[in-house]
Amino acid sequence: EVQLVEFGGGLVQAGGSLRLSCVVSGFTFDDYVIGWLRQAPGKEREAVSCISTTDGSTYYRDSVKDRFTVSNDNAKKTAHLQLNDLKPEDTATYYCALSMTVATMTRCNWEYDYWGQGAQITVSS
Repeated sequence: EVQLVEFGGGLVQAGGSLRLSCVVSGFTFDDYVIGWLRQAPGKEREAVSCISTTDGSTYYRDSVKDRFTVSNDNAKKTAHLQLNDLKPEDTATYYCALSMTVATMTRCNWEYDYWGQGAQITVSS
């Protein structure tokens, strides 16, 4: 059974930092995409960032560029999303997701096959 388990999240003041982790288990292939997506109340889900385990390429939505950093440890099948200089508009539930895609990252709107349980991030002003 494929599982994605998220760690991290919490409450932070504006300008603060948090780190999310996503551990993949039960997925036997080494080539895939990990996406980080978020959904705020009353808003549509949006892709924040993604990383290819094949070539390490990454992609970020404009609003988080230079603030968020995605990384992956292939050996541990663990992805991380470092969130710096957080803003109140970053408040959302963040999900990691796995897509069975092999490609260089030029976008993050892939079809995701497996999802983490979600982690709440709340940024106070």
